[in-house]
Amino acid sequence: MSKANVEIIHQDNDIIVINKPSGVSVTADRSGQDQLVDILSRQLGSGIAECLRLIHRLDKHTSGVMMLAKNVRSQSLFSAYFAKRLVRKTYLAIVSGVVPGLEGTIDVPLARDRKNPALMCIARKRGKEAITAWKLLADFGLAALLAVSPLTGRTHQIRVHLPHIGLPLAIDPLYGSSQPLFLSDFKTDYRLGKDRTEKPLIDRLTLHAYQIEFVSPGPNLPEYFIAPLDKKFAAAIKMLTKHNPNGLAAFVNQSNFRGIINAQRLD
Repeated sequence: MSKANVEIIHQDNDIIVINKPSGVSVTADRSGQDQLVDILSRQLGSGIAECLRLIHRLDKHTSGVMMLAKNVRSQSLFSAYFAKRLVRKTYLAIVSGVVPGLEGTIDVPLARDRKNPALMCIARKRGKEAITAWKLLADFGLAALLAVSPLTGRTHQIRVHLPHIGLPLAIDPLYGSSQPLFLSDFKTDYRLGKDRTEKPLIDRLTLHAYQIEFVSPGPNLPEYFIAPLDKKFAAAIKMLTKHNPNGLAAFVNQSNFRGIINAQRLD
């Protein structure tokens, strides 16, 4: 993972926008693996990488679009954008469970788990405000694809809020299942060749930061940035679409399937 290059989505004098791979930490952790700046330093040169400053964060195992500032002024400017909710983040989430409608909002406070401070939990009395909007993109039966927008920026917000309404991420070792997603899970006539072992379609956290939009983009700044899906996440969506009972009709708006696969803007 650490030896691969990070996809650069956009770069100018003030910011760099990347597609962070799953499994790469944005800060140093106990694993000893290369963090994001280490990879970017090899890729872009230490002179640029040493100047990079975090504007926002993604969990280590969440992939997708992420902005970094190249100077203090830009860090302050764009951090204020996020703080004032002038940035809309849209994640793609493959979830398990029965989806209760076409869209909804989860407004439940979150706090650190007192028994395990590495985890977050629902805490109505002592928690901080946490609001997440979700929209059904496709209902595959055993799984579903959601577009999820956190309106606040709490740690693990999506990963805690979705299980709260019965829609845990299909793969999330911390808050749900660690079982990989296999084609045999949902293809009824699946047959594996003799002496062959089935490889998972996807075995990582099923959450991808797909799109960042600016409510009021500044001069020379695009209205949005999109991080294309990695091969396994895209393959999982393709196979779920192909092998569910309704086929492409599983998508509420069928054009969204091709749009997501081709990294087009999601409304």
